[in-house]
Amino acid sequence: MIATDSGGGDFKPVPAGMHLARCYRIIDLGTQKTEFQGQVKMQRKIIMQFEVHGEDDSGQPIRMDDGKPMSISKNYTLSLAEKATLRADLQSWRGRDFRPDELRGFELKNVLGAWAMISVVQAMGNNGKEYTNIVNVNSVPSIIKSAGLPKGHNDLLLWSLEDPNMQVFETFSNNIKTKIQASPEYKARMQIPQSPPQRTAPQAPHQGSGFEDMEDDIPFN
Repeated sequence: MIATDSGGGDFKPVPAGMHLARCYRIIDLGTQKTEFQGQVKMQRKIIMQFEVHGEDDSGQPIRMDDGKPMSISKNYTLSLAEKATLRADLQSWRGRDFRPDELRGFELKNVLGAWAMISVVQAMGNNGKEYTNIVNVNSVPSIIKSAGLPKGHNDLLLWSLEDPNMQVFETFSNNIKTKIQASPEYKARMQIPQSPPQRTAPQAPHQGSGFEDMEDDIPFN
């Protein structure tokens, strides 16, 4: 799965704040229909999932009740265009801009297993529900690296519709599976008849809020 520049669940949420985290899953959702402020788009989407390490403001370990690290995910449009959220996060994560040759094709598997500092906030969605979202992904400070990073817990996984492992697919949450199954890439691979595309009236461009790609941190299994 390569990014290029072409020109809520019922569970314990990750607390707000800055956390040390490790990217351990990247899942290809295929092309998804999105609507924001009346503008409808068809965009290739992915999800990155991070396991969170450290303590909350009260000094309690950030863990699930079973002792495993908590996790949080972020949706991205698969693009390295100048204003793309994925590009901005990867640049702040790596601590440098993309070279021209990298913009022609950056393999997302390069960030699997990489550590980051993620900034987590709670935000109110249009449906009135409160969501926990990653707003920034940054590089880990040298002082934290020199002290020693914890051992990663989860196995690394890159799941792509170009070569889907359906046994792994069955371990995803119903929410994730439903999104993937709705994509034209999934239907084409499974030879499912697709509805003809609907024509939509052109919309005036809008200024994004920065929250267009965000959803609640839904667990994968």
